[in-house]
Amino acid sequence: MGSLKDRLVHVQDRIRKAAEACGRASESVKLVAVTKTKPIGMIQEAVEAGVSILGENYIQEARDKFNGLPSGTVSWHFIGHLQRNKAKYAVKLFDLIHSVDSLKLAREIDEQAKKIHKIQKILIQVNIGEDPAKFGTAAKETLELVRRISRCENLSIKGLMTIPPIFDAPQRVRPSFVALANLQQDIRSENIPAASMEELSMGMTGDFETAIECGATLVRIGTAIFGRRV
Repeated sequence: MGSLKDRLVHVQDRIRKAAEACGRASESVKLVAVTKTKPIGMIQEAVEAGVSILGENYIQEARDKFNGLPSGTVSWHFIGHLQRNKAKYAVKLFDLIHSVDSLKLAREIDEQAKKIHKIQKILIQVNIGEDPAKFGTAAKETLELVRRISRCENLSIKGLMTIPPIFDAPQRVRPSFVALANLQQDIRSENIPAASMEELSMGMTGDFETAIECGATLVRIGTAIFGRRV
């Protein structure tokens, strides 16, 4: 598989080619390196190789890593399921929270952000495939949820995120990606204050090129960079 740097360069090249193939600038797609369970030394190596956004799934794990890296070197994104009692830690650590899926969670994040005088950037997680095993609001309820959350003074809604059903072929997940992109456009057309809706977080190691073709602006990739979890 080569070195971590070689794998990162290969992923970045695939992102660039996928974007250019559909007439997009490569800069319009940002790589979120998913560092779940990876040791701080490996993460440091990735940052030195050019990773600028780290995606974490667990609050405690992220807190330990955050303290082990020089401050200001990377942007931290929370991509896992967030419990309301962990919102205060998420607000302190993360630049963007991908996984807001309820008004109760949004209000808790808003309250915690207000305490530290921060405008917290968030994405709304949508269960686009209506998979009962996955988190996220239903697609048909997303617009109203965005309207309600937009009233929270210390939140800025940047777009949508999804974890689609897992298939053995990337093309089978395309309808989910298209549906999320269409939902993004529908909500954007409403011109809701505090909801700029420019981001689409979708696509992982097995399907990120298909996601880019469908409009992804944030792709969450771990295995292709760091190797499989053991």
